[in-house]
Amino acid sequence: MKKLLLALTLLAAVVAQAAPVWLTDLDAAKAQGVKENKPVLVDFTGSDWCPPCKALHKDVFQSAEFAAVASKYVLVELDYPRTKPQDAALKAKNREWQQKFGITGFPTVLLIDAKSGDVFGKSVGFGGQSAKEYLAKLASFKNTPEGKAALEKESKDNAARSAKSRELGQKIEAAIAAKDFKAAEAALSEIFADVSGPRKGVFHYNKARILLQIDPTAKEEALKYLDEALAAAAGDAAMTKSFKAYRDKVSAEKPANTKAAGDPKKGA
Repeated sequence: MKKLLLALTLLAAVVAQAAPVWLTDLDAAKAQGVKENKPVLVDFTGSDWCPPCKALHKDVFQSAEFAAVASKYVLVELDYPRTKPQDAALKAKNREWQQKFGITGFPTVLLIDAKSGDVFGKSVGFGGQSAKEYLAKLASFKNTPEGKAALEKESKDNAARSAKSRELGQKIEAAIAAKDFKAAEAALSEIFADVSGPRKGVFHYNKARILLQIDPTAKEEALKYLDEALAAAAGDAAMTKSFKAYRDKVSAEKPANTKAAGDPKKGA
């Protein structure tokens, strides 16, 4: 009987731990955070349309690892559905929070000081990390003046990188219009300068696509870039599948007319 009671107790504890409570009112969550001396974890999500949001919930927020640490936070889910019914007042309030915190991408998770309302942690998007990896990132944010300063610097650096990427993207579009592959390649190289691992394959993949936009006859050279993309992406099944499908498509296409020799823009 004692063993049975112990087993039932442990089972109840596991069930309770596996179901963290998510509030939908940030003001109420902040008040609770002040009372319990806890930070507020806010998840800005699109529950019925956003694949990374769904993956974050499944892989992290519904994991045993998260259940073990969830009590450290007051949890809030601010949802922005497209088809799922939502109370008009809640929808309007959530839009206000989105504007206040400048949320432009989903999912975005914020850690907020319940007393001051200051953000001291921010994670945008979800790239398929394990629950352990994602939670380690959240734990790395510190609710201190130094931690907030580091977050502010990171936000500024990210904004600068985004602006630079937009600028380089415009250069690539202009280079494609001018049929100048070398210029497009140079801009693309800047975008991927700090990228390593499987994502480097995206660089070679984009080179192939851009080259074929500029010169549809350059099939063999494009296939070489796609082979480089496949080699770089080795170990990433989804990326490899996507690159291979495009390579097969390019390989199966009938050869275009032979390109003119000495194309001044192509060889610039």
